[in-house]
Formats: sequence, C-alpha cells, structure tokens
Amino acid sequence: MNTETPAEITNQPVNAGSYSQTSYTPPSEPLVPTRYLVIGGIVTILMMALFIGFVIWAARYHADTVQALRDIFIIALALESCIFGIALMILLVMVIRLVNMLEFEIKPILERTNETIGMVRGTTVFMSENVVKPMTTASSYAAGIRRGMRTLFGNPKNNLK
Repeated sequence: MNTETPAEITNQPVNAGSYSQTSYTPPSEPLVPTRYLVIGGIVTILMMALFIGFVIWAARYHADTVQALRDIFIIALALESCIFGIALMILLVMVIRLVNMLEFEIKPILERTNETIGMVRGTTVFMSENVVKPMTTASSYAAGIRRGMRTLFGNPKNNLK
C-alpha cells in the first residue's frame, strides 16, 4: 500500500486549499446555447401552426380523404392497443415465473445455507469448548510450571555451560 502523501510523490508543495471540500458549481456556459433553444421553439410553433392549417384546409376541401385517414388511424391505434395488451400479458407471465422461482428455487437454497451456517456455528462452539479451551489451559499450565521451575532453579540454558 502506498503511504506517501501527494507532496512526496510529486516533490511539489501541497496546496491545502486543493484538498478542502468545495460545493458543486455548475458550468458557466449552458450545454445548449440559448439561441438554439429559441430557434427550435420558433420552428416548432411554426410547424404546429402549418400542420393545424393543413388539417383545417384538408377537412374543408377533402372531407372524404380526411375521414378515410381518420379511420386508418383509429384502426392503427386499435392494433397498437392489442400489441400493448399482449406485451402486458407476457410481462405478467414473466413476473409470475419470477415469483415462483424465488419461492420454490431461491428460498430452499437460502434455507439450506442457513442450516449450513448453523452447523458451522455449532462446530465452532464445539471446537472452541472441546479442543481450543483445553489446549489453552494446558499451555498456560505448562508455561506456569516452566516459569516456576525457572524461578526456583534458574535458567537451564545457563546451567549447561
């Protein structure tokens, strides 16, 4: 792990102000210039006015054609509604399948995982009480006896010389 500060890495003095928390300041210039937005708005309004004018003109002079177009658009909207209905049914079936998968496949896996965790916890407690605790107690007794012998008789390494 690198424990060097930025000043040590770059060998340049650190400006404390560069590490202070600052609030977010949005960019001074907009992403889309205002001129383009105004031009786009004017063009949109003109296009809508022309379309409305065309519809009124067509309704006055070509009523039969407008009625035929109206009928075609009604049929298209009905077909679109049918397609959306089918898509919603498919989505409903997929949600039902997801719920079934969660209930009958994921839930048993989680229950088995919880059982395994319980077994591991039990094994850990068993090992702690029956292996680690007696070994710790025996080790502490042996260390105490060793220290007592060293206190009574001195260091045996020094006696061998």
